[in-house]
Amino acid sequence: MGEIHVHEFMSLDGVIDAPTWTFDYGWDPRMGDALAAVTGRCQAILLGRTTYEMFEPAWSTRTVEDDPGAPFFNDTTKYVVSSTLTEATWRNSKIFGPYDPDAIRALKDEVDGDIYVSGSGTLVRAMLADGLVDELNLCVYPVTRGPGPRLFPEDAAPGKFTRAASESYDNGVLYLAYR
Repeated sequence: MGEIHVHEFMSLDGVIDAPTWTFDYGWDPRMGDALAAVTGRCQAILLGRTTYEMFEPAWSTRTVEDDPGAPFFNDTTKYVVSSTLTEATWRNSKIFGPYDPDAIRALKDEVDGDIYVSGSGTLVRAMLADGLVDELNLCVYPVTRGPGPRLFPEDAAPGKFTRAASESYDNGVLYLAYR
């Protein structure tokens, strides 16, 4: 049985919206190493519709020369959770249908390896509530955003996590992995 590994760029106050606000901090190569360790264990990608529609134009034309993560995003099978999409436009993508926790449990059993999720806030919040997330990989930026979508909404049930890894980078970002 595979595990679900979620990756989020997050502000100090928990906002996980489209991370254009991260650009001011640059990219520490060690952040790439941490994320490569996560994606290296994953044999599938699970995305919500909005993230899929943001990622497809951003990643589909990139090559390994542009970004070492491009082969993972382009060559790995992507499952898109959506009740509105009917056709996948990015290679190796499959429309998974509307959110169904039992179908995601079955996918965890089917995939020979772990499953990577990035962004996809609505999907991630639902999977957290249903106990489907095995690991959170957070890049926490030293900024507050105020209003915006949070990883954990105000009405989220209390939960406990165990720290699996942590690193700090020269750009002020903290990498935190919790199981």
